[in-house]
Amino acid sequence: MNKKALYLGLFTVVAWGSSFAAIRVSLLGGYSPGHLVLTRFMVASLVFILYALWPGTKIRLPARQDVWKILLLGWTGISIYHFGLTYGEQTVSAGTAGLFIATVPIFTSIIAVIFLSEKISPLGWIGMAIGLAGVALITIGSAEGTVEVSVGAWFILAAVIATSIFFVFQKPLFKRYTPIELTAYFTWAGTLPFLYFTPGLLNEIQGATMEATLSTVYMGVIPATIAYVTWSTALSIADAGAVSSLLYIEPVVAILIAWVWLQELPSGLSTIGGLIAILSVIAVNWQSMRKRPALQ
Repeated sequence: MNKKALYLGLFTVVAWGSSFAAIRVSLLGGYSPGHLVLTRFMVASLVFILYALWPGTKIRLPARQDVWKILLLGWTGISIYHFGLTYGEQTVSAGTAGLFIATVPIFTSIIAVIFLSEKISPLGWIGMAIGLAGVALITIGSAEGTVEVSVGAWFILAAVIATSIFFVFQKPLFKRYTPIELTAYFTWAGTLPFLYFTPGLLNEIQGATMEATLSTVYMGVIPATIAYVTWSTALSIADAGAVSSLLYIEPVVAILIAWVWLQELPSGLSTIGGLIAILSVIAVNWQSMRKRPALQ
């Protein structure tokens, strides 16, 4: 992996890791989950519209046969994922949510095996089994004796599965569109269902704290748009597997930022489960990791 790809990838991981704490700040500052995702993705959609209209840039219209695929993937990877994560973080700490999201490669591998007939080594299967045990520990640890947090954990698990489906089935579209084009399409498509939450939005924005509103705008501009662009650029100039391995540190970033910003830490059981899950992801990808070239 070259240095430019490394720096772009690290920026992305830090931006995405910060979004878990930012969601909690917005929720605690007066936003409901529905109005939060709507505001965030209205900002993100506007940024991509401005990008598309900027002189010298070009985002093509998708082909007619791909429109429904893009809509379904946008609803899955943007609408379901972000609503599930945001609703779940009403009762699940930011660090614990980051641990949940770290398990995405496990579910992505399972879905790829089922639907794309991808092959996994025996070590990979063992790693996935251990990873699922880690997911169970995170879920149990997030409950901390209350029913409400368990409900939040199930919403985040639904988000994990949704984004795993999204990652697997978007692959064929990269043959026909650039990563930035697809990110714009998915963002616009994923914003449409959030318009359901439009009633009462202005009143909620007026009643929310300034920190909550700035946090929401930040998520729309940085993690939801710029970070996706830097991630796409990193993937275009370096080995995809090497770049993706940077995601292993995302839960660490999420926990550190949540600790500094919110004084929140995941429970001991959730942390153990997260470590098990991350180690299992490394086990699943161990063979391909060994073949990667060293950092240049």
